Amino acid sequence: MEAPVFQLRTGARAPAVGFGSGTFTSAAEIKEAVLSAIKLGYRHFDTAAGYGTETAIGEALAIAFDAGLVTREEVFLTTKLRSDDHDPQDVLPALKKSLRLGQSFIFSCALRVEFVDLFLIHAPVKLTKGARFPPTEHEILPLDIPGTWKAMEDCFDKGLAKAIGVSNFSSKKLGDLLEYARIPPAANQVELHPIWQQKKLRDFCRAHDVQVFAWSPLGGLGKVWGSKSVLEDPVVLELAAKHHKSPAQIVLRWLTQIGVGAVVKSYNPQRLRENIQSFDFDLLPEDLETIESTVPQRRLAAWEWLCNSTTSPYKTVQELWDDEI
Repeated sequence: MEAPVFQLRTGARAPAVGFGSGTFTSAAEIKEAVLSAIKLGYRHFDTAAGYGTETAIGEALAIAFDAGLVTREEVFLTTKLRSDDHDPQDVLPALKKSLRLGQSFIFSCALRVEFVDLFLIHAPVKLTKGARFPPTEHEILPLDIPGTWKAMEDCFDKGLAKAIGVSNFSSKKLGDLLEYARIPPAANQVELHPIWQQKKLRDFCRAHDVQVFAWSPLGGLGKVWGSKSVLEDPVVLELAAKHHKSPAQIVLRWLTQIGVGAVVKSYNPQRLRENIQSFDFDLLPEDLETIESTVPQRRLAAWEWLCNSTTSPYKTVQELWDDEI
């Protein structure tokens, strides 16, 4: 059964479950996984300039296009603006670098496409050029989201991004952006799963036609902030037994039934198959109510590295998330 598709405000259709590449591994492993994913039916691929995976994904997609496995029109491709490219004059060159445009980028190739379907501001954070994770205190700079967003709109106007949006924005930050955006954000990609449900943000985005996509929907296993808590949550395990599905399939089906897309990072063929085969059943209304009302909500990702009392616009994690955590 094919994954559900969500329509963005631009008219673009985004498959509800995407192949995520947030954790770098070898280029060969990523290429093999992308090709396996395409054969399994994945049509949504998520990357970012900061991941170091754009070139490997671009190479795999080029192989798939040449082999006739899929066409460019059938693929929904997302990438993101690095936090050290927030200066307005850096945004368009950054996207061109992620694509393949411009003489100086011809050898790296990156994604090897003429446009991305969705281009996101990776986080409401600005860093000095070349800053690495985690940045030092002096590498965190004051923000100018209006200036950055205007440059994102230029990318849309030029046809290099068919839709633009944000990632890791609270509902307050989204509301501020909507006040001055000429082109409203089409999407917001945030950490979201049964133990951090982001209901306030989901409701806000639904009311303003902003599609929500979840990163680390299964808990981010293998990442610095990762935890088994999502897939080992008692309610998730109970529903998995009830429906004869895996815990991951329960979580992914919950997300798609509440209108949230999921970007899932896995390079394992069996898990790729399991994740894309999460749509041949429905959770019952009482199942959805049980998840939303009884599963405790708490964040997994660590954001303290962005907060300080001197250079950062956020003194605390609560300020970063506008008390929505």
